Amino acid sequence: MAIDTSRTFKPINIALLTISDTRGPDEDTSGDILAARIKDAGHKLAARAIVIDDVARLVSRLNDWIDDKGIDAIVTTGGTGLTGRDVTPEALEKVKDKDIPGFGELFRWISYQTIGTSTVQSRAHAVLSRGTYIFALPGSNGAVKDGWDGILAEQLDSRNRPCNFVELMPRLREV
Repeated sequence: MAIDTSRTFKPINIALLTISDTRGPDEDTSGDILAARIKDAGHKLAARAIVIDDVARLVSRLNDWIDDKGIDAIVTTGGTGLTGRDVTPEALEKVKDKDIPGFGELFRWISYQTIGTSTVQSRAHAVLSRGTYIFALPGSNGAVKDGWDGILAEQLDSRNRPCNFVELMPRLREV
């Protein structure tokens, strides 16, 4: 499990979606953290938006980005909790082709190291939809750092060994 520096880094195009009823561009600190990490890793921030906690609006935004050939992956922040307005996993269920269950499991294990048993309240989730990865992270600054630094930074790096999400991309649309 390491970055193989003899391999070439392949940047990908990532869309960033903040899901919140209360945050605007000036208050989107978790989105700002992710945007900086995406760029610092060498990837392209292909799009960024804020959408309220509403399944229909989320599904619409996700479908637009899934159908955009210029977007390889979508990272969301927010809407993964247990309250009535937290509907990000429900929106992902409506667009998914396949679940990536290990993502949520690993996220909660990493998060446990930081916040203990409170991590059971997270419904961090990942799916594959029509060849596009979608990773749903909680909306806290700590959670997005855990998710990016502990999982996505490596798995979205084409040099990561023994395997990574990027190397699978050419085959994701195979039937």
